[in-house]
Amino acid sequence: MNSTQVDAYLHRLGAARPARPTAEALRDLHLRHLRTIPFENLSIHLGEEIVLAEEPLLDKVAGAGRGGFCYELNGAFSVLLTALGFEVALLAGRVYGEEGRLGIPYDHLALRVRAVDGGEWLADVGFGAHSHYPLAFAERGEQEDPGGTFLITGAAPDAAGAGRQPGAPAGDLDVLRDGKPQYRLEVRPRVLGDFTAGAWWHSTSPSSHFTQSLVCSRVTEDGGRITLGGRTLTVTAADGAREVRELEGDEEVLRVYRERFGIDLDRVPAVRDPRNADRNG
Repeated sequence: MNSTQVDAYLHRLGAARPARPTAEALRDLHLRHLRTIPFENLSIHLGEEIVLAEEPLLDKVAGAGRGGFCYELNGAFSVLLTALGFEVALLAGRVYGEEGRLGIPYDHLALRVRAVDGGEWLADVGFGAHSHYPLAFAERGEQEDPGGTFLITGAAPDAAGAGRQPGAPAGDLDVLRDGKPQYRLEVRPRVLGDFTAGAWWHSTSPSSHFTQSLVCSRVTEDGGRITLGGRTLTVTAADGAREVRELEGDEEVLRVYRERFGIDLDRVPAVRDPRNADRNG
């Protein structure tokens, strides 16, 4: 990542280049990312290839003004943080679904970040509704955040017997929000290319929720959230109050993408049937 790309990324976030890679700088960048770069799966339904490599991710997020899902958002964020001097490890996760079932391997990508002033942090700008600030990675008590009450805890063995074993120095970790398990993390560092199969499955499988619906969502300046799901616009205030309305016509949908999410599209995306779509990524 060159200096021009760093500046472009920071400009989109509305952030100055931090003097040092500190925990406070990470907190600021994390929140700005959630407020300005939306969690979205539009590429899947626009027929755009998803490439998990540094240059394509930077071109999409910092250059084209788009967002993405976990692999893209946390992948791009990891490149920026590394360029700014943070020590970053990519971690693989499996998301909890219905009835507490875990998703596929490499279901999710999250970041373990070490700041120059000490401590390690779980940074995640690619999970949709999650913590607004990084979570203390080694803390095993509850952590209060504008996004909820979070807990990182050692995971019990899963159905295959994998997980934290008695006496083991380290093992999988469960991340909970308001008492509900969100995802299970492996602590072994990975590289971006390891997540290619997960990204391919989520962008092509009829069983993936990403192929079944459209979503574009970000944190608002007051700590709430704005989400466009297809043509349904939902604005949730920080206190949980919700306003929901259906958008009228393509022009209004495109205007909301442009004005509320910073995404300039030439056509309204529509859910594509993955069984009939011709995709490469």
